[in-house]
Amino acid sequence: MIRNPILPGFNPDPSIVRVGADYYIATSTFEWFPGVQIHHSRDLVHWRLLSRPLTRPSQLNMLGAPDSCGVWAPCLTHADGLFYLIYTDVKRYGRTTVGGASGASLRDFHNYLVTCDRIDGEWSDPVHLNSSGFDPSLFHDDDGRKYLLNMLWDHRPGRNRFAGIVAQEYCPKTRTLIGDRQMIFKGTALGLTEAPHLYKRGGWYYLLTAEGGTGWNHAVTMARSRHVTGPYDLHPDTYILSSRTRPDAPLQRAGHADLVETADGDTYAVYLCGRPLPNRGRCILGRETAIQRMVWGDDGWLRTVDGQGLPSLTTPSPGLPSHPFPTIPARTDFDGPSLPVDFQWLRSPHPDELFSLTTRPGWLRLFGRETIGSLYRQALVARRLQSFCVSVATHLDFEPSHFQQAAGLVCYYSGTKFHYLHVSHEDGVGKHLRVMSALPDSTQADAFTDPIPLPPGPISLRAELDHERLRFAYRLDGGDWIWLPQIFDASILSDEATSPGAPNFTGAFVGMACQDMAGTGHPADFDWFDYTDRDYLPDPARLA
Repeated sequence: MIRNPILPGFNPDPSIVRVGADYYIATSTFEWFPGVQIHHSRDLVHWRLLSRPLTRPSQLNMLGAPDSCGVWAPCLTHADGLFYLIYTDVKRYGRTTVGGASGASLRDFHNYLVTCDRIDGEWSDPVHLNSSGFDPSLFHDDDGRKYLLNMLWDHRPGRNRFAGIVAQEYCPKTRTLIGDRQMIFKGTALGLTEAPHLYKRGGWYYLLTAEGGTGWNHAVTMARSRHVTGPYDLHPDTYILSSRTRPDAPLQRAGHADLVETADGDTYAVYLCGRPLPNRGRCILGRETAIQRMVWGDDGWLRTVDGQGLPSLTTPSPGLPSHPFPTIPARTDFDGPSLPVDFQWLRSPHPDELFSLTTRPGWLRLFGRETIGSLYRQALVARRLQSFCVSVATHLDFEPSHFQQAAGLVCYYSGTKFHYLHVSHEDGVGKHLRVMSALPDSTQADAFTDPIPLPPGPISLRAELDHERLRFAYRLDGGDWIWLPQIFDASILSDEATSPGAPNFTGAFVGMACQDMAGTGHPADFDWFDYTDRDYLPDPARLA
Protein backbone atom coordinates (compact mmCIF):
# COMPACT_ATOMS: atom_id res chain seq x y z
CA MET A 1 0.00 0.00 0.00
CA ILE A 2 0.95 3.63 -0.49
CA ARG A 3 0.46 5.97 2.46
CA ASN A 4 -0.62 9.56 1.90
CA PRO A 5 0.56 12.21 1.63
CA ILE A 6 3.53 10.97 -0.38
CA LEU A 7 5.16 14.44 -0.30
CA PRO A 8 4.45 15.79 3.20
CA GLY A 9 4.75 19.47 3.95
CA PHE A 10 4.48 22.35 1.49
CA ASN A 11 4.41 20.56 -1.89
CA PRO A 12 1.34 21.80 -3.81
CA ASP A 13 0.12 21.65 -7.42
CA PRO A 14 1.76 18.32 -8.37
CA SER A 15 2.60 17.48 -11.97
CA ILE A 16 3.74 13.89 -12.59
CA VAL A 17 5.52 12.17 -15.48
CA ARG A 18 6.89 8.68 -16.02
CA VAL A 19 10.04 8.15 -18.09
CA GLY A 20 10.83 4.46 -18.35
CA ALA A 21 10.88 3.06 -14.82
CA ASP A 22 11.27 6.48 -13.17
CA TYR A 23 8.52 8.74 -11.87
CA TYR A 24 9.00 12.47 -11.28
CA ILE A 25 6.73 14.99 -9.57
CA ALA A 26 7.17 18.76 -9.89
CA THR A 27 5.54 21.02 -7.28
CA SER A 28 5.19 24.75 -6.71
CA THR A 29 7.70 26.71 -4.64
CA PHE A 30 6.14 30.21 -4.73
CA GLU A 31 8.60 32.80 -3.29
CA TRP A 32 11.19 30.22 -2.19
CA PHE A 33 14.40 29.90 -4.23
CA PRO A 34 15.57 27.86 -6.17
CA GLY A 35 12.31 27.35 -8.05
CA VAL A 36 10.24 24.16 -8.47
CA GLN A 37 10.75 21.03 -6.42
CA ILE A 38 11.26 17.75 -8.33
CA HIS A 39 10.83 14.48 -6.45
CA HIS A 40 11.79 11.06 -7.80
CA SER A 41 10.44 7.55 -7.25
CA ARG A 42 10.70 4.12 -8.84
CA ASP A 43 7.81 2.44 -7.02
CA LEU A 44 5.32 5.30 -6.28
CA VAL A 45 5.76 4.48 -2.58
CA HIS A 46 9.17 5.95 -1.71
CA TRP A 47 10.11 9.46 -2.84
CA ARG A 48 13.21 11.62 -2.58
CA LEU A 49 13.75 15.30 -3.26
CA LEU A 50 15.99 15.22 -6.32
CA SER A 51 16.52 18.77 -7.58
CA ARG A 52 15.24 22.29 -8.14
CA PRO A 53 15.77 23.29 -11.79
CA LEU A 54 15.31 27.08 -11.65
CA THR A 55 18.64 28.16 -10.19
CA ARG A 56 19.85 31.13 -12.28
CA PRO A 57 18.78 34.78 -12.41
CA SER A 58 17.94 34.34 -16.09
CA GLN A 59 15.42 31.65 -15.14
CA LEU A 60 13.87 33.20 -12.06
CA ASN A 61 14.20 36.48 -10.15
CA MET A 62 11.55 37.04 -7.48
CA LEU A 63 13.01 40.11 -5.74
CA GLY A 64 10.02 42.17 -4.67
CA ALA A 65 7.46 39.43 -5.29
CA PRO A 66 4.67 39.52 -2.69
CA ASP A 67 4.22 36.67 -0.24
CA SER A 68 2.63 33.61 -1.91
CA CYS A 69 3.56 34.86 -5.38
CA GLY A 70 6.53 33.67 -7.45
CA VAL A 71 6.43 30.16 -8.94
CA TRP A 72 2.92 28.74 -9.32
CA ALA A 73 1.83 25.36 -10.69
CA PRO A 74 4.68 23.89 -12.76
CA CYS A 75 3.89 21.32 -15.45
CA LEU A 76 6.49 18.61 -16.12
CA THR A 77 6.31 16.51 -19.30
CA HIS A 78 8.68 14.46 -21.45
CA ALA A 79 8.74 14.13 -25.25
CA ASP A 80 11.27 14.08 -28.11
CA GLY A 81 14.05 13.09 -25.70
CA LEU A 82 13.54 16.26 -23.62
CA PHE A 83 11.98 17.19 -20.34
CA TYR A 84 9.67 20.20 -20.68
CA LEU A 85 8.95 22.36 -17.62
CA ILE A 86 6.30 25.08 -17.80
CA TYR A 87 5.82 27.47 -14.87
CA THR A 88 4.19 30.75 -13.92
CA ASP A 89 6.12 33.59 -12.28
CA VAL A 90 3.55 35.72 -10.43
CA LYS A 91 4.60 39.34 -9.91
CA ARG A 92 1.39 40.81 -8.49
CA TYR A 93 -1.50 39.11 -6.73
CA GLY A 94 -4.02 41.91 -7.00
CA ARG A 95 -7.39 41.99 -5.32
CA THR A 96 -8.56 38.72 -3.85
CA THR A 97 -11.19 36.75 -5.72
CA VAL A 98 -14.64 36.67 -4.13
CA GLY A 99 -18.11 35.97 -5.42
CA GLY A 100 -19.72 38.89 -7.22
CA ALA A 101 -16.37 40.62 -7.57
CA SER A 102 -16.58 44.39 -7.78
CA GLY A 103 -13.85 46.55 -9.21
CA ALA A 104 -10.86 45.28 -11.14
CA SER A 105 -8.39 42.66 -9.97
CA LEU A 106 -5.08 43.42 -11.65
CA ARG A 107 -2.57 40.58 -11.62
CA ASP A 108 0.71 39.99 -13.42
CA PHE A 109 1.78 36.44 -14.20
CA HIS A 110 4.20 35.35 -16.88
CA ASN A 111 4.39 31.81 -18.22
CA TYR A 112 7.74 30.32 -19.23
CA LEU A 113 9.16 27.12 -20.71
CA VAL A 114 12.54 25.56 -19.94
CA THR A 115 13.90 22.25 -21.23
CA CYS A 116 16.64 19.77 -20.39
CA ASP A 117 17.70 16.33 -21.61
CA ARG A 118 18.31 15.20 -18.00
CA ILE A 119 15.93 15.72 -15.10
CA ASP A 120 18.81 16.74 -12.82
CA GLY A 121 20.83 18.56 -15.48
CA GLU A 122 21.27 22.24 -16.24
CA TRP A 123 18.01 23.52 -17.63
CA SER A 124 17.79 26.00 -20.49
CA ASP A 125 17.13 29.70 -20.24
CA PRO A 126 13.37 30.33 -20.31
CA VAL A 127 11.16 31.07 -23.28
CA HIS A 128 8.33 33.47 -22.48
CA LEU A 129 5.07 31.96 -23.74
CA ASN A 130 2.26 34.26 -22.60
CA SER A 131 0.89 36.18 -19.63
CA SER A 132 -2.85 35.68 -20.07
CA GLY A 133 -3.41 33.54 -16.99
CA PHE A 134 -1.74 31.06 -14.67
CA ASP A 135 -1.48 27.26 -14.31
CA PRO A 136 0.00 26.58 -17.77
CA SER A 137 0.50 23.04 -19.06
CA LEU A 138 1.88 21.53 -22.24
CA PHE A 139 0.10 18.72 -24.10
CA HIS A 140 2.02 16.58 -26.61
CA ASP A 141 -0.47 15.13 -29.11
CA ASP A 142 0.19 11.81 -30.85
CA ASP A 143 0.45 13.57 -34.22
CA GLY A 144 3.49 15.55 -33.04
CA ARG A 145 1.66 18.81 -32.41
CA LYS A 146 1.88 20.54 -29.03
CA TYR A 147 -0.60 22.76 -27.24
CA LEU A 148 -0.28 25.16 -24.33
CA LEU A 149 -3.24 25.36 -21.97
CA ASN A 150 -3.83 27.82 -19.16
CA MET A 151 -6.65 29.40 -17.23
CA LEU A 152 -7.67 32.82 -18.57
CA TRP A 153 -7.70 35.71 -16.11
CA ASP A 154 -10.35 38.38 -16.62
CA HIS A 155 -9.46 41.42 -14.52
CA ARG A 156 -12.50 43.48 -15.47
CA PRO A 157 -15.08 44.52 -12.86
CA GLY A 158 -18.09 42.25 -12.50
CA ARG A 159 -16.59 39.52 -14.69
CA ASN A 160 -15.80 35.92 -13.88
CA ARG A 161 -12.13 36.36 -13.11
CA PHE A 162 -11.52 32.66 -13.74
CA ALA A 163 -12.85 32.96 -17.27
CA GLY A 164 -12.10 29.39 -18.41
CA ILE A 165 -9.40 27.29 -20.03
CA VAL A 166 -7.73 28.46 -23.24
CA ALA A 167 -5.51 26.49 -25.62
CA GLN A 168 -3.00 27.60 -28.23
CA GLU A 169 -0.60 25.60 -30.41
CA TYR A 170 3.10 25.67 -29.55
CA CYS A 171 5.77 25.36 -32.26
CA PRO A 172 8.94 23.69 -30.89
CA LYS A 173 10.99 24.83 -33.89
CA THR A 174 10.35 28.55 -33.41
CA ARG A 175 9.70 28.12 -29.65
CA THR A 176 6.64 30.33 -29.93
CA LEU A 177 2.88 30.05 -29.74
CA ILE A 178 1.21 30.03 -33.13
CA GLY A 179 -2.35 30.62 -34.26
CA ASP A 180 -5.06 32.11 -32.08
CA ARG A 181 -5.86 31.10 -28.55
CA GLN A 182 -9.21 29.36 -28.22
CA MET A 183 -11.53 29.04 -25.25
CA ILE A 184 -12.08 25.29 -24.84
CA PHE A 185 -13.79 25.01 -21.42
CA LYS A 186 -15.63 27.59 -19.33
CA GLY A 187 -15.91 25.42 -16.24
CA THR A 188 -18.88 24.44 -14.09
CA ALA A 189 -21.05 26.28 -11.61
CA LEU A 190 -18.46 25.55 -8.90
CA GLY A 191 -16.24 28.18 -10.54
CA LEU A 192 -12.59 29.15 -10.04
CA THR A 193 -11.64 26.91 -12.96
CA GLU A 194 -7.87 26.39 -13.16
CA ALA A 195 -5.07 23.78 -13.31
CA PRO A 196 -5.76 22.27 -16.77
CA HIS A 197 -4.12 19.05 -17.93
CA LEU A 198 -4.95 17.28 -21.20
CA TYR A 199 -4.62 13.56 -22.07
CA LYS A 200 -5.55 11.38 -25.04
CA ARG A 201 -7.05 7.93 -24.64
CA GLY A 202 -9.13 5.81 -27.01
CA GLY A 203 -9.63 8.66 -29.45
CA TRP A 204 -10.89 11.00 -26.72
CA TYR A 205 -9.22 14.11 -25.36
CA TYR A 206 -9.69 14.20 -21.58
CA LEU A 207 -9.43 17.55 -19.82
CA LEU A 208 -8.71 17.63 -16.10
CA THR A 209 -9.19 20.89 -14.18
CA ALA A 210 -9.37 22.08 -10.58
CA GLU A 211 -12.37 24.07 -9.39
CA GLY A 212 -13.78 25.57 -6.22
CA GLY A 213 -10.59 27.30 -5.11
CA THR A 214 -7.68 25.69 -3.32
CA GLY A 215 -9.40 25.69 0.10
CA TRP A 216 -12.16 23.52 1.57
CA ASN A 217 -14.26 23.65 -1.64
CA HIS A 218 -11.54 22.25 -3.92
CA ALA A 219 -12.44 19.58 -6.50
CA VAL A 220 -11.09 17.78 -9.58
CA THR A 221 -13.34 18.16 -12.63
CA MET A 222 -13.15 16.03 -15.80
CA ALA A 223 -14.53 16.57 -19.30
CA ARG A 224 -13.83 15.01 -22.71
CA SER A 225 -14.05 15.75 -26.42
CA ARG A 226 -13.21 14.17 -29.75
CA HIS A 227 -11.24 17.31 -30.66
CA VAL A 228 -8.51 19.24 -28.84
CA THR A 229 -10.48 22.47 -29.03
CA GLY A 230 -13.77 20.92 -27.93
CA PRO A 231 -16.63 21.06 -27.28
CA TYR A 232 -16.01 19.21 -24.00
CA ASP A 233 -18.71 17.14 -22.28
CA LEU A 234 -18.67 16.83 -18.50
CA HIS A 235 -18.03 13.60 -16.63
CA PRO A 236 -21.33 11.99 -15.45
CA ASP A 237 -20.24 12.73 -11.86
CA THR A 238 -18.71 16.12 -12.85
CA TYR A 239 -16.15 15.99 -10.03
CA ILE A 240 -14.03 12.84 -9.86
CA LEU A 241 -12.14 13.63 -6.65
CA SER A 242 -13.00 15.99 -3.79
CA SER A 243 -13.49 16.16 -0.03
CA ARG A 244 -15.65 19.28 -0.25
CA THR A 245 -18.80 17.49 0.98
CA ARG A 246 -17.02 15.39 3.63
CA PRO A 247 -15.75 17.36 6.62
CA ASP A 248 -14.82 14.04 8.26
CA ALA A 249 -12.22 13.20 5.59
CA PRO A 250 -8.63 13.22 6.95
CA LEU A 251 -7.36 14.66 3.64
CA GLN A 252 -9.09 17.96 2.91
CA ARG A 253 -8.75 20.55 0.12
CA ALA A 254 -8.25 17.78 -2.49
CA GLY A 255 -7.81 19.09 -6.03
CA HIS A 256 -5.32 20.26 -8.67
CA ALA A 257 -4.61 16.77 -10.01
CA ASP A 258 -2.48 15.19 -12.72
CA LEU A 259 -2.50 11.63 -14.12
CA VAL A 260 0.22 9.08 -14.84
CA GLU A 261 0.07 5.58 -16.29
CA THR A 262 2.39 2.79 -15.17
CA ALA A 263 4.13 0.49 -17.65
CA ASP A 264 1.42 -2.10 -16.89
CA GLY A 265 -1.37 0.34 -17.72
CA ASP A 266 -2.52 1.28 -14.20
CA THR A 267 -3.64 4.89 -13.78
CA TYR A 268 -2.79 7.03 -10.77
CA ALA A 269 -3.80 10.58 -9.91
CA VAL A 270 -1.56 12.88 -7.89
CA TYR A 271 -3.30 15.82 -6.26
CA LEU A 272 -2.82 18.44 -3.59
CA CYS A 273 -4.44 18.08 -0.19
CA GLY A 274 -4.28 19.54 3.31
CA ARG A 275 -4.36 17.92 6.75
CA PRO A 276 -6.12 20.16 9.29
CA LEU A 277 -5.03 20.27 12.91
CA PRO A 278 -7.64 18.27 14.86
CA ASN A 279 -8.54 21.05 17.28
CA ARG A 280 -7.77 24.11 15.14
CA GLY A 281 -8.82 23.24 11.58
CA ARG A 282 -5.70 24.87 10.19
CA CYS A 283 -3.22 23.21 7.84
CA ILE A 284 0.20 24.17 9.22
CA LEU A 285 1.87 21.72 6.84
CA GLY A 286 0.49 23.64 3.88
CA ARG A 287 -0.83 22.00 0.75
CA GLU A 288 0.75 18.57 0.37
CA THR A 289 0.83 15.97 -2.43
CA ALA A 290 -1.14 12.71 -2.30
CA ILE A 291 -1.64 9.90 -4.83
CA GLN A 292 -4.58 7.65 -5.60
CA ARG A 293 -5.23 4.61 -7.78
CA MET A 294 -7.89 5.33 -10.42
CA VAL A 295 -9.81 3.05 -12.81
CA TRP A 296 -11.33 3.57 -16.23
CA GLY A 297 -14.93 2.38 -16.45
CA ASP A 298 -16.68 0.64 -19.33
CA ASP A 299 -18.21 4.02 -20.17
CA GLY A 300 -14.73 5.44 -20.82
CA TRP A 301 -14.71 7.66 -17.73
CA LEU A 302 -12.18 7.78 -14.89
CA ARG A 303 -13.15 7.19 -11.24
CA THR A 304 -11.60 6.27 -7.90
CA VAL A 305 -11.31 2.54 -7.24
CA ASP A 306 -14.38 2.51 -4.98
CA GLY A 307 -16.28 5.00 -7.09
CA GLN A 308 -16.76 7.35 -4.13
CA GLY A 309 -14.49 10.13 -5.40
CA LEU A 310 -12.93 10.69 -1.97
CA PRO A 311 -9.23 11.13 -1.16
CA SER A 312 -7.77 8.31 0.90
CA LEU A 313 -4.93 7.92 3.40
CA THR A 314 -3.91 4.67 1.66
CA THR A 315 -4.15 3.42 -1.89
CA PRO A 316 -3.03 0.20 -3.61
CA SER A 317 0.54 0.29 -4.92
CA PRO A 318 1.31 -0.86 -8.46
CA GLY A 319 3.40 -3.74 -7.08
CA LEU A 320 6.68 -2.48 -8.46
CA PRO A 321 9.95 -3.64 -6.86
CA SER A 322 10.46 -1.74 -3.62
CA HIS A 323 12.93 1.11 -4.02
CA PRO A 324 13.55 3.00 -0.75
CA PHE A 325 16.07 5.83 -0.53
CA PRO A 326 18.66 6.45 2.20
CA THR A 327 17.33 8.13 5.34
CA ILE A 328 18.35 11.76 5.67
CA PRO A 329 20.31 12.38 8.92
CA ALA A 330 18.64 14.51 11.59
CA ARG A 331 21.68 16.80 11.81
CA THR A 332 22.98 19.03 9.04
CA ASP A 333 26.59 20.03 9.76
CA PHE A 334 27.13 22.50 6.89
CA ASP A 335 30.45 20.83 6.08
CA GLY A 336 30.02 20.97 2.30
CA PRO A 337 30.48 23.88 -0.13
CA SER A 338 26.79 24.06 -1.05
CA LEU A 339 23.52 24.17 0.81
CA PRO A 340 21.87 20.75 1.36
CA VAL A 341 18.89 20.16 -0.93
CA ASP A 342 16.28 20.34 1.84
CA PHE A 343 17.03 24.03 2.45
CA GLN A 344 15.84 27.07 0.52
CA TRP A 345 15.91 30.83 0.87
CA LEU A 346 13.59 33.64 -0.15
CA ARG A 347 13.26 35.31 -3.57
CA SER A 348 16.83 36.25 -4.42
CA PRO A 349 18.73 34.58 -7.30
CA HIS A 350 21.95 35.91 -5.72
CA PRO A 351 22.59 33.64 -2.71
CA ASP A 352 26.15 34.90 -2.27
CA GLU A 353 24.64 38.16 -1.02
CA LEU A 354 22.78 36.29 1.70
CA PHE A 355 24.91 33.42 2.96
CA SER A 356 28.18 31.50 2.60
CA LEU A 357 29.32 27.97 3.44
CA THR A 358 32.99 28.67 2.72
CA THR A 359 33.79 31.90 4.58
CA ARG A 360 33.93 29.96 7.84
CA PRO A 361 34.31 26.29 6.85
CA GLY A 362 31.94 23.96 8.68
CA TRP A 363 29.51 26.79 9.44
CA LEU A 364 26.64 28.43 7.59
CA ARG A 365 27.29 32.17 7.67
CA LEU A 366 24.27 34.41 7.18
CA PHE A 367 25.04 38.01 6.30
CA GLY A 368 22.79 40.44 8.14
CA ARG A 369 20.45 41.91 5.54
CA GLU A 370 16.97 43.43 5.54
CA THR A 371 14.11 43.03 8.02
CA ILE A 372 12.55 39.66 8.59
CA GLY A 373 9.67 39.51 6.11
CA SER A 374 11.41 41.75 3.56
CA LEU A 375 10.36 41.18 -0.05
CA TYR A 376 13.88 41.77 -1.33
CA ARG A 377 17.11 40.68 0.39
CA GLN A 378 16.27 38.61 3.42
CA ALA A 379 18.94 36.37 4.94
CA LEU A 380 16.73 33.46 5.92
CA VAL A 381 17.61 29.83 5.17
CA ALA A 382 14.99 27.23 6.11
CA ARG A 383 13.49 23.85 5.38
CA ARG A 384 9.89 22.63 5.23
CA LEU A 385 7.94 21.52 8.25
CA GLN A 386 6.79 17.98 7.33
CA SER A 387 5.11 16.70 10.49
CA PHE A 388 2.71 18.00 13.14
CA CYS A 389 5.26 17.09 15.83
CA VAL A 390 8.87 18.16 15.33
CA SER A 391 12.05 18.86 17.29
CA VAL A 392 14.33 21.57 15.85
CA ALA A 393 17.62 22.98 17.16
CA THR A 394 20.63 24.96 15.98
CA HIS A 395 23.91 26.33 17.36
CA LEU A 396 24.54 30.05 16.87
CA ASP A 397 27.68 32.17 17.15
CA PHE A 398 26.62 35.83 17.01
CA GLU A 399 27.68 38.98 18.84
CA PRO A 400 25.39 41.91 18.05
CA SER A 401 26.49 45.43 18.93
CA HIS A 402 23.17 47.29 18.72
CA PHE A 403 19.42 46.81 18.41
CA GLN A 404 19.36 46.75 14.59
CA GLN A 405 21.29 43.46 14.51
CA ALA A 406 19.54 40.16 15.22
CA ALA A 407 19.86 36.45 14.43
CA GLY A 408 18.28 33.21 15.52
CA LEU A 409 15.85 30.35 14.98
CA VAL A 410 12.61 31.04 13.16
CA CYS A 411 9.32 29.23 12.54
CA TYR A 412 8.17 31.03 9.40
CA TYR A 413 5.25 31.13 6.99
CA SER A 414 5.49 34.64 5.55
CA GLY A 415 6.32 38.22 6.46
CA THR A 416 3.05 38.44 8.44
CA LYS A 417 3.20 35.01 10.12
CA PHE A 418 6.19 33.81 12.13
CA HIS A 419 7.66 33.16 15.59
CA TYR A 420 11.31 34.26 15.80
CA LEU A 421 13.58 33.28 18.72
CA HIS A 422 16.42 35.73 18.22
CA VAL A 423 19.51 37.20 19.81
CA SER A 424 19.94 40.98 19.68
CA HIS A 425 21.38 43.86 21.74
CA GLU A 426 19.76 46.71 23.60
CA ASP A 427 21.05 49.58 25.71
CA GLY A 428 20.68 48.80 29.39
CA VAL A 429 20.25 45.09 28.74
CA GLY A 430 23.12 44.22 26.43
CA LYS A 431 23.08 40.98 24.48
CA HIS A 432 19.74 39.27 25.01
CA LEU A 433 17.26 36.67 23.74
CA ARG A 434 13.57 37.18 23.01
CA VAL A 435 10.76 36.03 20.74
CA MET A 436 9.12 38.22 18.15
CA SER A 437 5.80 36.94 16.82
CA ALA A 438 3.99 38.23 13.74
CA LEU A 439 0.28 37.57 14.27
CA PRO A 440 -1.89 37.75 11.15
CA ASP A 441 -5.36 37.65 12.72
CA SER A 442 -4.81 39.44 16.00
CA THR A 443 -5.74 42.99 16.97
CA GLN A 444 -2.02 43.51 17.54
CA ALA A 445 0.09 42.62 14.50
CA ASP A 446 3.20 41.69 16.47
CA ALA A 447 4.22 40.71 19.98
CA PHE A 448 7.51 40.44 21.88
CA THR A 449 8.53 38.49 24.95
CA ASP A 450 10.64 40.19 27.60
CA PRO A 451 14.39 40.17 26.84
CA ILE A 452 16.52 37.55 28.60
CA PRO A 453 20.09 38.82 29.22
CA LEU A 454 22.87 36.65 27.76
CA PRO A 455 26.62 36.48 28.31
CA PRO A 456 29.02 36.63 25.34
CA GLY A 457 29.62 33.41 23.48
CA PRO A 458 27.76 30.81 21.37
CA ILE A 459 24.24 29.66 22.20
CA SER A 460 22.04 26.74 21.16
CA LEU A 461 18.42 27.45 20.28
CA ARG A 462 15.59 24.95 20.20
CA ALA A 463 11.94 24.69 19.13
CA GLU A 464 9.51 21.92 20.01
CA LEU A 465 6.29 21.83 18.00
CA ASP A 466 3.31 19.66 18.91
CA HIS A 467 0.31 20.43 16.70
CA GLU A 468 -0.60 24.03 17.58
CA ARG A 469 1.71 24.19 20.63
CA LEU A 470 5.16 25.69 20.13
CA ARG A 471 7.80 26.03 22.84
CA PHE A 472 11.29 27.51 22.71
CA ALA A 473 14.42 26.83 24.77
CA TYR A 474 18.06 27.92 24.83
CA ARG A 475 21.29 26.52 26.18
CA LEU A 476 24.61 28.17 26.89
CA ASP A 477 27.76 26.15 26.27
CA GLY A 478 28.13 23.52 28.99
CA GLY A 479 24.71 24.24 30.48
CA ASP A 480 21.24 22.71 30.52
CA TRP A 481 18.29 23.69 28.36
CA ILE A 482 16.39 26.65 29.76
CA TRP A 483 12.74 26.83 28.64
CA LEU A 484 10.90 30.01 27.87
CA PRO A 485 7.64 29.96 29.88
CA GLN A 486 5.35 30.91 26.98
CA ILE A 487 3.46 28.50 24.74
CA PHE A 488 3.15 30.00 21.26
CA ASP A 489 0.37 29.40 18.75
CA ALA A 490 1.89 27.46 15.84
CA SER A 491 -1.46 27.34 14.02
CA ILE A 492 -0.82 30.85 12.68
CA LEU A 493 1.77 29.23 10.36
CA SER A 494 -1.01 28.19 7.99
CA ASP A 495 -3.00 29.27 4.95
CA GLU A 496 -6.11 29.61 7.08
CA ALA A 497 -4.69 32.19 9.52
CA THR A 498 -4.69 35.39 7.54
CA SER A 499 -5.51 39.03 7.20
CA PRO A 500 -8.53 39.55 4.91
CA GLY A 501 -7.68 39.41 1.22
CA ALA A 502 -4.06 38.32 1.58
CA PRO A 503 -2.75 35.44 -0.55
CA ASN A 504 -1.79 32.37 1.49
CA PHE A 505 -0.75 29.31 -0.50
CA THR A 506 2.51 28.03 0.98
CA GLY A 507 3.37 26.29 4.26
CA ALA A 508 5.45 26.42 7.41
CA PHE A 509 9.27 26.45 7.41
CA VAL A 510 11.79 26.18 10.22
CA GLY A 511 15.24 27.68 9.85
CA MET A 512 17.83 30.34 10.56
CA ALA A 513 17.76 34.09 9.99
CA CYS A 514 19.95 37.17 10.40
CA GLN A 515 19.23 40.90 10.10
CA ASP A 516 21.39 43.99 10.12
CA MET A 517 19.07 46.91 9.50
CA ALA A 518 21.99 49.32 9.78
CA GLY A 519 23.22 48.02 6.42
CA THR A 520 26.65 46.87 7.63
CA GLY A 521 26.07 43.17 6.94
CA HIS A 522 27.06 41.96 10.41
CA PRO A 523 27.09 38.14 10.11
CA ALA A 524 25.78 35.26 12.20
CA ASP A 525 27.34 31.77 12.04
CA PHE A 526 25.38 28.53 12.48
CA ASP A 527 27.36 25.36 13.25
CA TRP A 528 24.58 22.82 12.69
CA PHE A 529 20.84 22.42 12.31
CA ASP A 530 18.80 19.51 13.71
CA TYR A 531 15.38 18.49 12.42
CA THR A 532 13.47 15.42 13.69
CA ASP A 533 9.89 14.33 13.01
CA ARG A 534 8.56 12.58 16.12
CA ASP A 535 5.47 11.48 18.02
CA TYR A 536 3.35 13.86 20.08
CA LEU A 537 4.77 14.93 23.45
CA PRO A 538 2.45 16.45 26.07
CA ASP A 539 5.45 18.13 27.71
CA PRO A 540 8.52 18.42 25.46
CA ALA A 541 10.42 20.14 28.28
CA ARG A 542 10.87 16.68 29.79
CA LEU A 543 13.10 15.69 26.88
CA ALA A 544 16.81 15.54 27.71
